Amino acid sequence: MAKPEPPTNPREAPMDTPGEIPTPFELLVPDERSDERRRLLAARKLPAALHSLRAAAPCFQPDADLVDAVNVALAVGAPLLLTGEPGTGKTQIAYYLAWYFDLEEQLYPLFVRSTTTAEDLLYRFDAVAYLHAANDPARRAQPALRADFVERGPLWRAYAAGGPSVVLIDEIDKAPRDFPNDLLNVLAQHQFDVPESGQTISRSGPPPVIVITSNSERRLPEPFLRRCIFHHLRFSEELVRRAVEARAGDFPRLPEAVREAAIERFLELRARDLRKPPATAELLAWLCVLAARGVTDAAELRRPSGALPALSTLIKDRDDLAILARSG
Repeated sequence: MAKPEPPTNPREAPMDTPGEIPTPFELLVPDERSDERRRLLAARKLPAALHSLRAAAPCFQPDADLVDAVNVALAVGAPLLLTGEPGTGKTQIAYYLAWYFDLEEQLYPLFVRSTTTAEDLLYRFDAVAYLHAANDPARRAQPALRADFVERGPLWRAYAAGGPSVVLIDEIDKAPRDFPNDLLNVLAQHQFDVPESGQTISRSGPPPVIVITSNSERRLPEPFLRRCIFHHLRFSEELVRRAVEARAGDFPRLPEAVREAAIERFLELRARDLRKPPATAELLAWLCVLAARGVTDAAELRRPSGALPALSTLIKDRDDLAILARSG
């Protein structure tokens, strides 16, 4: 299978590229309430890569250390556990691998919440629907079967895919502490039982590529860590510049000088003692907004920090905004 080709040079993207925010930027003009404003609202186009991990996948730029970690995980059939601050691309990696190996239809994500259990990864039994069916007078001649109310989870669907697949377990540190422990045997043996149907589900070939992300809000259990290949995505200026270059098609009309000034101000803000420093994702969104606003003079980005255009795109904490307003 030939590896899919990434998009053409983003600098050569046409001016009316669907990914670009259209003009006018000022959709909300309080003194101009009209049907035309509603039409513009409905017609606006957003940068696809900002709102779709799938659309952004071809632009992802893994560094050599990450490539090595992925290859190690693939070689030994172990889950790849990724940590790093928000916005460094942990979740994006699963979508990148699905794109690279042409497995976009065989990507099965689980976005973890505080109530997520191991069963959510494996399967879900709809107990409420089963009870309703079991007590439905119209079904007396045909009793409800528990197996009919079992819904496959991401890992089960990956096992049943009939070939390579990618499973994403996103932000595992949000789950209750028992969640990673409950996965130990499944990840080691690649099989699990479904008591409601009497089935044992197992893979028929190599295990799926399993990508697990964590924001390190809570330390994961040692037995779980031993079963994973670990990689920490370290923030760096090189990472930022690669990401901006790869996504330049989202802001093709932004002059080079403005783009460079924006990166410099972003790095300067990150060097401040902020509670939540802006991450790469915020920078990419900021560049899109600067392009949409028609910023062509890099001097606009040399204002005091508290007066930067669209500062709210970068800074997401009230105390941080206060710090920048005081310090300039």
